[in-house]
Amino acid sequence: MKAAKIKCDLKSCFLCHHMVPEWGAAVDQHRQNLLFKKGEKVFSEGAPVKGIYFIYQGKVKIQKKWGGDKQIIVHFATKGDIVGYRGLGNDRVYPVSATALEELNVCFVNTAFFETSLQVNQKLTYELLQFYANELQIAERRMADLVQMDVKRRVADTLLMLKAKFGQGTGGFINASLTKQDLASYAGTTYETFSRMIAELAREKIVRLSGKQIGILNEGLLRKIRAQDS
Repeated sequence: MKAAKIKCDLKSCFLCHHMVPEWGAAVDQHRQNLLFKKGEKVFSEGAPVKGIYFIYQGKVKIQKKWGGDKQIIVHFATKGDIVGYRGLGNDRVYPVSATALEELNVCFVNTAFFETSLQVNQKLTYELLQFYANELQIAERRMADLVQMDVKRRVADTLLMLKAKFGQGTGGFINASLTKQDLASYAGTTYETFSRMIAELAREKIVRLSGKQIGILNEGLLRKIRAQDS
């Protein structure tokens, strides 16, 4: 981690978008723009909460320990998203880890300043409440899906989520560099099972593969797979 040369524009992130205009000078004074390398930890599960991170450029995976040394990916975040908010409860430790998927530029504010911002900015507090409610609904729905969906449906759901989250880049491939291990972790299956299932989807010409890249060829069929009963 090091200080970033390119600073955020005080417009794009969650904090700046919802604050009152007069609060901009205070944010500018208290923010730190930090740069993380690909694979570098932004924060670690169990570490004391230092503050909140607003993504200006790049992508992050959010992980949770799951039995022994295993970790599952519970969430992905990209430009405009907020990470570190899960540590704002009474325990004041991060319950998850965040790792940069590519070079990452974040705007960081410490916990004390963020809490002061919530007290001063009524709209910010309301939007954070709505954000928490939406995240809770998504998490509960995802937990139910992991239990109820078979592997092929979970893989289809994962690919559709990634396309919605990151979009498609050159050649129609999902615009995120993710390993099959990462994809398997998010889909709630093993590397071997995910690899077998993604190969099956490729043979059916629903997706196409090129190295680590995955492109969706037939989104309609992928949605049908996700929607079908187990």
